[in-house]
Amino acid sequence: MSRRVIIIGAGPGGLASAMLLAKAGAEVTILEKQPRVGGRTSLIESNGYQFDLGPTFFLYPQILQEIFQECGRDMFREIPMTKLDPQYRITFGAGGELNATPDLERMVAEISRLSPVDGAGFRRFMEYNRVKLEKFAPCLQTPFPGWTSLINLRLLAVLPFLKPWKSLHAELADYFQDPRLQLAFTFQSKYLGMSPFQCPSLFSILSFLEYEHGIWHPTGGCNAISQNMARVAQELGVKIELNTGVEEILFEGRRAVGVRTAAGERRADAVMLNADFANAITKLVPNERRRRWTNEKVAQKDFSCSTFMLYLGVEGKFDHLAHHNIYVAKDYRRNLHEIEHQHVLSADPSFYVANPVRTDATMAPPGHSALYVLLPVTHQHPNVDWNKEKARYRGVALRQLEKLGIKDLESRIRFERMVTPADWESKVDVYRGATFNLAHSFKQMLNLRPQNRFEEFDRMYLVGGGTHPGSGLPVIFESARISTKLLLEDLN
Repeated sequence: MSRRVIIIGAGPGGLASAMLLAKAGAEVTILEKQPRVGGRTSLIESNGYQFDLGPTFFLYPQILQEIFQECGRDMFREIPMTKLDPQYRITFGAGGELNATPDLERMVAEISRLSPVDGAGFRRFMEYNRVKLEKFAPCLQTPFPGWTSLINLRLLAVLPFLKPWKSLHAELADYFQDPRLQLAFTFQSKYLGMSPFQCPSLFSILSFLEYEHGIWHPTGGCNAISQNMARVAQELGVKIELNTGVEEILFEGRRAVGVRTAAGERRADAVMLNADFANAITKLVPNERRRRWTNEKVAQKDFSCSTFMLYLGVEGKFDHLAHHNIYVAKDYRRNLHEIEHQHVLSADPSFYVANPVRTDATMAPPGHSALYVLLPVTHQHPNVDWNKEKARYRGVALRQLEKLGIKDLESRIRFERMVTPADWESKVDVYRGATFNLAHSFKQMLNLRPQNRFEEFDRMYLVGGGTHPGSGLPVIFESARISTKLLLEDLN
């Protein structure tokens, strides 16, 4: 007799878990509140324009490929995708630009063009981080249920690389003299919603992964990953129910036994939570039932920044742009301080623009572009009232785009959608609108993060950016492997 598992949320972690559980013989049902699968990796479409709601970079596809292979599939056949070269272009407010390429020799030349003394530093950076990732990878593949789990040979092997006293930015200063290059190899901390001046040096592996394994564009955008995973999951027998919000997780004593929706109770042998952790735990489980993760304790945690988004369907092409474009503010440190500490909106913010029609004609009608514009901003905070600020900050965003040569934009916009931190919170159910989840400081990593086999209850499991190993698509897929293995062990 197969065991029944309910997964709350059809984000990438929940979909990957569903595939693995179904392949192992479990009877899996995913309940998704939204009308589409994907969660933050979902789709906005209108009049022939397509936009990823959230992630647009797909890194390190090996993990998802291994999950597909375990289910008897080939990810690269199921999800057509293109390896990008150049991967992205960085424009520095302080002057100069860098076309990032996964070709080692061309990248050395690009770096040397910007700073002649720093070409050799890139080679050293790659060699060191190749070893670092090799040592640390097993820690990303292993659950950490308590302090004793930290005392193992795998973690001891990576201790010389952790350097908890050192920030990511300080780490990169060992390889590059030019401050612009230090930023070019540390802005990836924004994938975790953190400043490189605060982010642990461990995460230099993020930029290493970009150059070692490339950045990929799935045809149709990163949302195509979620859509195709949902298709494969259903072919494996998974039931996916959209527009079905979970109102409460049901318990008998300390054991999760099902959920309650508007239509009634649904029973299961195990419950897996793929929704935003902080938002879901404070809404779906009564506060008096929780000890470690009460509402009050959740509120005291450190959360990532948020994002101000513009999705613009535009008449005309922007051939001077790359597929991915990053503008680094002239005073980058001040910009980050305003986001993370002052919780105010910057006058000269850094920003990111995706121009996917450079690679993928399916993203917009012929002769048009689908521009995805992202400005990192503070998560929800009393200092910023988005009802009052959103129109003004839209103007700031459009003026910033002129720094990448995007001019006369207003008159050519044929579709527009804006998403503020308030929208992330109220419409996408992201706690405080912190789009990159719980921050990845040392005090919120490994066993100090909400655990994959959730420590508060029996037969309840977490998957996604709010648990170990953390946020970002590759590690979310790794969390799916960890959590499903624990669940299957518990259900024999």
